This record gives sequence, C-alpha cells and structure tokens, in this order.
Amino acid sequence: MATWYDNLKKPRFTPPKTVFGPVWTVLYIFIFSALIVYFLSPAKSNLIPATFFLLIHFSASFSWTRLFFDRKNILLALLDILVIDLTLIVVMTMFFQVNTLAGMLLVPYLGWGLFAAYINWGIYRLNPDDKKLKQ
Repeated sequence: MATWYDNLKKPRFTPPKTVFGPVWTVLYIFIFSALIVYFLSPAKSNLIPATFFLLIHFSASFSWTRLFFDRKNILLALLDILVIDLTLIVVMTMFFQVNTLAGMLLVPYLGWGLFAAYINWGIYRLNPDDKKLKQ
C-alpha cells in the first residue's frame, strides 16, 4: 500500500526507503561515539554552549519526522532541517576545538544532513500541491 511519502515526487538521487535504516544505524553509532569522546575529554572550555547547541540540535532532529511525516508539512520540515544542519556545524566546530576525533566522527552525519536537506528541498520544489501548510 502506497503511503503519502511514496506518492510524492522526489529529486534525483533520492535513495530507496530501505537505505535509511542502515544509514541511521551507522550514524547513531558515530554520533554516540562523538558525544562520548567529547564529554570524556578533560578540557572543555565550551561545555555550556556546546550542550546548549546540542539541545537545540536534537530537539530539531526529533521534530523533523513529526513535521514531515505526521503533519506532512514539507516547508516547515525544510526549515527544521536547516536548523539541524546549522546547529550541527556549530557543534562540530566546538567538538573540533576540544578533540579532533569528536569532530571527525560527526562529519558523515553532516554529509547525510546536507543530503537530507537536498532531498527535502527537492520534494518541496517538486510537489507544489503539498507546499501549503497542512492543518
């Protein structure tokens, strides 16, 4: 049975749905590892701002699925993913200042986040009937 997502026009290079689970599994391992490396590093002069941006980042990350799939609001999901990517860049910068490995572990996540923004933007652009705010 086709879902709302299945019926959307998608941009070129959108992977099949079966790719998302394995990719996210690997990314979660990298993210968790980066957090461990960062928080176990002895000198963290940026702990409070890094924690603040992590909270914003993870809040935006958890809300994306709800905005896109539950509310079917492609535009708000796109704005949300831009917040996700921007806060990730800030977090990565702070992680690199403390521990290079912690920052490097987030590079694949940023790549996937930018790719996801491309997909989200493409879906927004290709589906004009779904651009309006859904009630």
